[in-house]
Amino acid sequence: MTAKNHLKTAFVLALGGTLFAGYLSAIKLFTGTCAFNETCPYFLGYPSCWYGFGMFLSMAVVSAAGLLGKLPAAKAARANAWIALAGTLFAGYFVSTEVAAWLGRPAASRYGLVLPTCVYGLVFYVIILALSVRAARAKA
Repeated sequence: MTAKNHLKTAFVLALGGTLFAGYLSAIKLFTGTCAFNETCPYFLGYPSCWYGFGMFLSMAVVSAAGLLGKLPAAKAARANAWIALAGTLFAGYFVSTEVAAWLGRPAASRYGLVLPTCVYGLVFYVIILALSVRAARAKA
Protein backbone atom coordinates (compact mmCIF):
# COMPACT_ATOMS: atom_id res chain seq x y z
CA MET A 1 0.00 0.00 0.00
CA THR A 2 1.37 3.42 -0.92
CA ALA A 3 1.74 6.48 1.24
CA LYS A 4 -1.06 8.16 -0.74
CA ASN A 5 -3.47 5.32 0.04
CA HIS A 6 -2.67 5.63 3.73
CA LEU A 7 -3.20 9.39 3.49
CA LYS A 8 -6.69 8.85 2.04
CA THR A 9 -7.70 6.81 5.07
CA ALA A 10 -5.99 9.24 7.44
CA PHE A 11 -7.83 12.12 5.76
CA VAL A 12 -11.23 10.45 6.22
CA LEU A 13 -10.48 9.65 9.88
CA ALA A 14 -9.12 13.15 10.55
CA LEU A 15 -12.17 14.68 8.89
CA GLY A 16 -14.42 12.51 11.06
CA GLY A 17 -12.45 13.57 14.15
CA THR A 18 -12.72 17.20 13.08
CA LEU A 19 -16.48 16.94 12.71
CA PHE A 20 -16.88 15.14 16.04
CA ALA A 21 -14.59 17.49 17.99
CA GLY A 22 -16.15 20.42 16.14
CA TYR A 23 -19.59 19.34 17.29
CA LEU A 24 -18.39 19.00 20.89
CA SER A 25 -16.66 22.39 20.66
CA ALA A 26 -19.74 24.09 19.21
CA ILE A 27 -21.99 22.67 21.93
CA LYS A 28 -19.59 23.96 24.60
CA LEU A 29 -19.17 27.34 22.91
CA PHE A 30 -22.86 28.04 22.29
CA THR A 31 -24.51 26.40 25.30
CA GLY A 32 -21.78 26.49 27.93
CA THR A 33 -22.34 22.79 28.63
CA CYS A 34 -20.72 19.62 27.40
CA ALA A 35 -22.46 17.22 25.08
CA PHE A 36 -23.47 13.67 25.96
CA ASN A 37 -23.93 14.10 29.72
CA GLU A 38 -20.21 14.61 30.31
CA THR A 39 -18.03 16.77 32.44
CA CYS A 40 -15.71 18.88 30.32
CA PRO A 41 -12.04 18.28 30.92
CA TYR A 42 -10.01 21.47 30.61
CA PHE A 43 -6.42 22.10 29.55
CA LEU A 44 -4.79 25.49 30.16
CA GLY A 45 -8.22 26.97 30.83
CA TYR A 46 -9.92 25.74 27.65
CA PRO A 47 -12.07 22.67 26.96
CA SER A 48 -10.01 19.75 25.72
CA CYS A 49 -12.35 19.28 22.74
CA TRP A 50 -11.11 22.62 21.36
CA TYR A 51 -7.57 21.23 21.23
CA GLY A 52 -8.87 18.01 19.69
CA PHE A 53 -10.63 20.05 17.02
CA GLY A 54 -7.39 21.84 16.21
CA MET A 55 -5.33 18.66 16.03
CA PHE A 56 -7.84 16.77 13.90
CA LEU A 57 -8.28 19.77 11.59
CA SER A 58 -4.48 20.04 11.26
CA MET A 59 -4.24 16.38 10.25
CA ALA A 60 -7.07 16.76 7.74
CA VAL A 61 -5.35 19.76 6.15
CA VAL A 62 -1.95 18.03 6.07
CA SER A 63 -3.51 14.87 4.58
CA ALA A 64 -5.34 16.92 1.95
CA ALA A 65 -2.10 18.74 1.07
CA GLY A 66 -0.37 15.38 0.65
CA LEU A 67 -3.17 13.97 -1.47
CA LEU A 68 -3.28 17.08 -3.68
CA GLY A 69 0.48 17.02 -4.24
CA LYS A 70 1.11 20.27 -2.36
CA LEU A 71 3.22 18.34 0.14
CA PRO A 72 5.17 15.11 -0.50
CA ALA A 73 3.09 12.18 0.76
CA ALA A 74 5.86 10.88 3.02
CA LYS A 75 6.34 14.33 4.58
CA ALA A 76 2.57 14.67 5.12
CA ALA A 77 2.53 11.25 6.74
CA ARG A 78 5.39 12.22 9.08
CA ALA A 79 3.62 15.46 10.05
CA ASN A 80 0.42 13.52 10.72
CA ALA A 81 2.36 11.01 12.80
CA TRP A 82 3.72 13.78 15.05
CA ILE A 83 0.31 15.43 15.42
CA ALA A 84 -1.35 12.07 16.08
CA LEU A 85 1.32 11.23 18.66
CA ALA A 86 0.59 14.52 20.45
CA GLY A 87 -3.14 13.76 20.20
CA THR A 88 -2.64 10.25 21.55
CA LEU A 89 -0.72 11.54 24.57
CA PHE A 90 -3.21 14.37 25.09
CA ALA A 91 -6.34 12.21 24.82
CA GLY A 92 -4.66 9.36 26.70
CA TYR A 93 -4.15 11.60 29.70
CA PHE A 94 -7.80 12.67 29.71
CA VAL A 95 -9.00 9.12 29.11
CA SER A 96 -7.15 7.96 32.22
CA THR A 97 -8.85 10.61 34.35
CA GLU A 98 -12.27 10.35 32.69
CA VAL A 99 -12.50 6.56 32.82
CA ALA A 100 -11.62 6.58 36.51
CA ALA A 101 -14.47 9.05 37.08
CA TRP A 102 -16.78 7.06 34.79
CA LEU A 103 -16.28 3.88 36.79
CA GLY A 104 -17.34 5.66 39.95
CA ARG A 105 -20.53 7.18 38.51
CA PRO A 106 -23.96 5.70 39.19
CA ALA A 107 -25.48 3.94 36.17
CA ALA A 108 -28.17 6.61 35.76
CA SER A 109 -25.57 9.33 35.21
CA ARG A 110 -23.28 7.48 32.82
CA TYR A 111 -22.11 9.11 29.61
CA GLY A 112 -24.48 9.53 26.68
CA LEU A 113 -22.13 7.64 24.33
CA VAL A 114 -21.36 4.88 26.88
CA LEU A 115 -17.72 5.99 27.22
CA PRO A 116 -16.25 9.47 27.56
CA THR A 117 -15.77 11.19 24.20
CA CYS A 118 -12.02 11.37 24.86
CA VAL A 119 -11.94 7.58 24.42
CA TYR A 120 -13.31 7.89 20.90
CA GLY A 121 -10.83 10.65 20.08
CA LEU A 122 -8.02 8.46 21.41
CA VAL A 123 -9.07 5.59 19.14
CA PHE A 124 -8.97 7.90 16.11
CA TYR A 125 -5.57 9.30 17.10
CA VAL A 126 -4.06 5.83 17.56
CA ILE A 127 -5.37 4.61 14.19
CA ILE A 128 -4.12 7.74 12.41
CA LEU A 129 -0.77 7.40 14.18
CA ALA A 130 -0.39 3.79 13.05
CA LEU A 131 -1.43 4.64 9.48
CA SER A 132 0.87 7.64 9.34
CA VAL A 133 3.91 5.78 10.62
CA ARG A 134 3.24 3.04 8.09
CA ALA A 135 2.72 5.62 5.31
CA ALA A 136 5.95 7.44 6.17
CA ARG A 137 7.79 4.16 5.67
CA ALA A 138 5.97 3.25 2.44
CA LYS A 139 7.06 4.21 -1.04
CA ALA A 140 5.09 7.18 -2.40
